[in-house]
Amino acid sequence: MAYIARLKNEYKERVVKALKEEFGYKNVMEVPKLKKIVVSRGVGAAVADKKLIDHAVDELTNITGQKAVATFSKKDVAAFKLRKGMPIGAKVTLRGERMYEFLDRLITTALPRVRDFQGIRSTGFDGRGNYSLGVTEQIIFPEINIDKINRINGMDITFVTSAATDKEAKSLLTELGLPFKKN
Repeated sequence: MAYIARLKNEYKERVVKALKEEFGYKNVMEVPKLKKIVVSRGVGAAVADKKLIDHAVDELTNITGQKAVATFSKKDVAAFKLRKGMPIGAKVTLRGERMYEFLDRLITTALPRVRDFQGIRSTGFDGRGNYSLGVTEQIIFPEINIDKINRINGMDITFVTSAATDKEAKSLLTELGLPFKKN
């Protein structure tokens, strides 16, 4: 039997039913689902030191379990000594099993390791059902060895859903286990 991620199984068995009841969907295909998770990191200091991009790519690869790619600048910015085509960041797009595995690790191990964690803010929705979350330190992930990092950097995590509204997306993410702050 093939492996199925714990959260994917939970989505199919419990979350779909809960969202159908809450929003009154008539068809299972109407229920919003998580399409992808994008983990990205900007490395502004890479203008001076090209090795920082390699470190960022390696760290994102270790955290997500999927090979990260470098991102490049789209235009020249003289104030930042930036030329078009220079590497300035790294990103990973997760889908399917890896997406659910990463979400599970984020919820169960990484977020509880944040100092003074009260929950994540619910202000990161974009109006189209997508949610963005900023993490200030990469050391909250157990895959990162603290002794081997050269500097502490943050990253952005974006959850792309098929939900039409922010309310539906928040319900979906809450049912999947994201710990939003109580207002």
